[in-house]
Amino acid sequence: MAGGGDRQGAKKRKREHAEGKAKPRPQVKGGGDGGKRKKHSAADGGAGEAVARKKTPVTHKEKRIAAKEMSEARKMKRKRHYSLEKELTKLWEKMRCHDVSKEERSKVVSEAIKKMDGKYLDIATSHITARVLQTCVKWCSQSERDAIFDVLHPHLLDLSRKKYAVFLVKKLIELASKKQFASFISSLHGRVAKLLHHTIGAAVVDYAFQRGTKRQKKQLLLELYSTELQLFQDLTLQSSCCLIDTISKLGLQLSSVLQYMTIVIHKILEKGTVEYSIVHTAILEYFTIADKTSASDVICQLIPLLTQGALIIDGDEPSNAPELPKKTKAKKKRSKEPLIVRIMQTREGLKLGIGCLKHGSAKDRKKIIKSLKGHILKLALSDFGCLFLICILSIVDDTKLVSKIVIQELAKHLKQLIFDKNGRRPLLQLLNPLCSRYLSPDDLACLNYNVPSLSPKEGDTSENVVNGMTDEDPNGLVVMQIVSESKKDPLQRRHELLVKTELAEALIQSCLENVGELLRTNFGKEILYEIVVGGKDNILEGLTDRIHMLHDAIVSDAAQPKTEDIEHAFENFFSSRVIRRMIIDCPAFAVTLWRKVLEGKCKIWAEGYSSKVVAGFLESPSKEVKDLAKPELQPLVDAGILKVPDPKVVQK
Repeated sequence: MAGGGDRQGAKKRKREHAEGKAKPRPQVKGGGDGGKRKKHSAADGGAGEAVARKKTPVTHKEKRIAAKEMSEARKMKRKRHYSLEKELTKLWEKMRCHDVSKEERSKVVSEAIKKMDGKYLDIATSHITARVLQTCVKWCSQSERDAIFDVLHPHLLDLSRKKYAVFLVKKLIELASKKQFASFISSLHGRVAKLLHHTIGAAVVDYAFQRGTKRQKKQLLLELYSTELQLFQDLTLQSSCCLIDTISKLGLQLSSVLQYMTIVIHKILEKGTVEYSIVHTAILEYFTIADKTSASDVICQLIPLLTQGALIIDGDEPSNAPELPKKTKAKKKRSKEPLIVRIMQTREGLKLGIGCLKHGSAKDRKKIIKSLKGHILKLALSDFGCLFLICILSIVDDTKLVSKIVIQELAKHLKQLIFDKNGRRPLLQLLNPLCSRYLSPDDLACLNYNVPSLSPKEGDTSENVVNGMTDEDPNGLVVMQIVSESKKDPLQRRHELLVKTELAEALIQSCLENVGELLRTNFGKEILYEIVVGGKDNILEGLTDRIHMLHDAIVSDAAQPKTEDIEHAFENFFSSRVIRRMIIDCPAFAVTLWRKVLEGKCKIWAEGYSSKVVAGFLESPSKEVKDLAKPELQPLVDAGILKVPDPKVVQK
């Protein structure tokens, strides 16, 4: 009831106030004192407002200064070593200058190390001072570096997981002595798999793996094979690094090793840390024991990771999880370069890429090739990337897609490619596939790599599978055939990629424009030779007129008189040898060269490097060429002026 009376009273007061009948409020006792207090407070308020007016910034400059002072005050409260950070930053600006002398830099570095003494761990985790300490480690004396390593050694694994401290750890590993590096490797015992699951820590493990000795690499790798190998470390160091040999020598159970490695590798794939060579080696070893289902699962998980750029997220531990909040997604940065381009720096990365290309589906191959758009030139100029392009040109049946992405970009940079050691290889693959003259045995083995459980078994009579067969070309060179699941005829694929795309036409034109330089260079002469002879299986048969124009251009260069400025084609080390090969393997070129340049002038060129060119006419298997040159060359041979070639070579 009391509550209801209060509500009624409130309504009554409101009504009276609206009608103007509200009663004046009773005056509080001591009103005079209150008035005095009010006046006093007003007076004080006026003085405060005057002070505030003086302190409140008015101009933009004053506002900036005030904001800076406030920021400095907050940082002083929040950071323990803020004043030290400011001092170290000033010293860092001095020591990292390129024009500073060694004596002055060593003084600045020593001064910075003295200031940091006892605070290394706190400084290493700060994004500002970690760079200072890293620079000090780079330029300090060995004794100072040893002192820093001894202090941080118990904390190196924790620092390996930090976003900024990881660079300091790498620098310490790079400059560590053999004893220090061995102690760091031993500290990784039992933690390799966990660190490889960590996006930042995996970089440190891989860096140590790359710098380690063969024995240390074994030690790191064997931890990924089985928990038993972590318990018996002495046994693992004596065994082979090959997983199958390790299992047989130590008597391990294949099923337990397979189960453990499956868990480790799937965690790595979930985190997306697949750009490291230690991971590539572990996956390749896993393929040697994995069954068909397990190997297929790993390849299916690998391909989406390899065809996207590497993820970089602001924070301690990035993740590849697609279901992230919008705020987190805004922090993500994805590099434009796909991961499959980045892993082509090692032979293991190349094998992994080839395995995904060979054993992936048609959609997977399409996804891989599309991801390479804009990066074909970089791949072509690298040691292992050019082999990956060769694999694409050899097994992918979708020639329209390959022409659109790979061939078009190669055609734009022909002049650069034909003079480059690696860049010429994809072009030579189309002209003379998998020739041992241009590819080493290791390169051919990589191109013939297959996942054992996914490759065709012995006795497979499938018409579409070539199981490691070898051919021999007319020059006696071994030619490997790639094992693949391709359905298209290899000669038809080469014709569609080389001739139908007009790449061959552009290649001949580029050779016509640079014929003199190509003749006299070690790498360029091979492209010139393959085009002159028409390629393997006479792939350039429809371009005979253009090839004859190239013959004439080479002959015109050889017909030039001797000058001191330019070495003559017959006397140059490279050009004399390639012209000899052209004479032996291309009778049409040999006849043209003889009639326009050498007929009646053989005695002039019968000595030095040029004698190889002249003797090439006697080594030719063509009766027409021999009969044309023998009347003039035989007297030179009888007189001992021209050396008689080896009969075995003549027979060949």
